Amino acid sequence: MPNAPRSTMFRRMTHTTVPDGGAIAPVVNGERRSVAVGSTLGDLLRSLELDPRTVVIEHNGVVLRDRDAYDSLTLSANDNVEIVHFVGGG
Repeated sequence: MPNAPRSTMFRRMTHTTVPDGGAIAPVVNGERRSVAVGSTLGDLLRSLELDPRTVVIEHNGVVLRDRDAYDSLTLSANDNVEIVHFVGGG
């Protein structure tokens, strides 16, 4: 579906729950998302119920190849995260 509108290609993401400790709002797939201060990329994926093995992540313009590093990469307010979910077909 290379010519399909983006909204039909990607499932809608839900907002994450933010504890009283504060929040930041990085851009995730073009939309500001509220996450707790100190949240990691792994935390973001878990809150969106995404399996790291089925997505490709671009963080601030760099494609991340090491999925084991997701839990150590802390998000900041000015981050830009693009998440592409694999879809099977044939």
